[in-house]
Amino acid sequence: MKRMIAIGGGELREKTTIKIDEYIAKLAKERAGGNRANALFIPTASHDYMPYYNTFHKVYTGVFDIKTDVALTVFKEPDMEKMKAKFQKADVIYVGGGDTVFMMEQWKKTGLLPLIEDAYERGVILAGLSAGAICWFSDIYTDSEMVNAYGVKYSMTQGLNWIKAIISPHYGARMLDFDEIVWYNYDCAYGIEDNAALILEDGKIVGSVLSGGKAWRIERKDDTLQKTEIAEIER
Repeated sequence: MKRMIAIGGGELREKTTIKIDEYIAKLAKERAGGNRANALFIPTASHDYMPYYNTFHKVYTGVFDIKTDVALTVFKEPDMEKMKAKFQKADVIYVGGGDTVFMMEQWKKTGLLPLIEDAYERGVILAGLSAGAICWFSDIYTDSEMVNAYGVKYSMTQGLNWIKAIISPHYGARMLDFDEIVWYNYDCAYGIEDNAALILEDGKIVGSVLSGGKAWRIERKDDTLQKTEIAEIER
């Protein structure tokens, strides 16, 4: 089964997403069987900001006893043989937040994207926060500097199109603007608040995991915008 956990936002350092992280860790340990689980952190969207990885390590190793590694591509050409070995070991891949469009372009340029896709197809759990949550979808609401160069804070752009859906992270903060975009342009979309995550299995949304926030399905029906809270799955 292909599994994806899309986290709308939150602070790893302050452990605001801890219930979601606990769920991710549980899945990783199940996949690892009797072995110690491995997590691969990808900080491309934050331009390989190492304190971000250090925080991830403190949570996933310090709290959940999962071994961690990091995939760096921004400041030097990656050794692809070593990188492939990292992906082969991973039980979960966690993609951090930051500049979504820069991240996607960097993955394509360096050859990292095929490694991520291969791991996902092999059943490695794919998790991500903010940029790392929305990049997989077809239409994404982003504050990426690469698409907002004219003073517009947020705008719609194309994601990787693995999941055919329209999505916004940080929905609590972007609700009014995103709702208006949905009203004029789409029949259905999804909004993920900070400290909430959508759970997808084989490309289909099956529920949510919550750590204080909520996840929403937003639909235009009968001249109104209707919102349905996506139910939390049993853990």
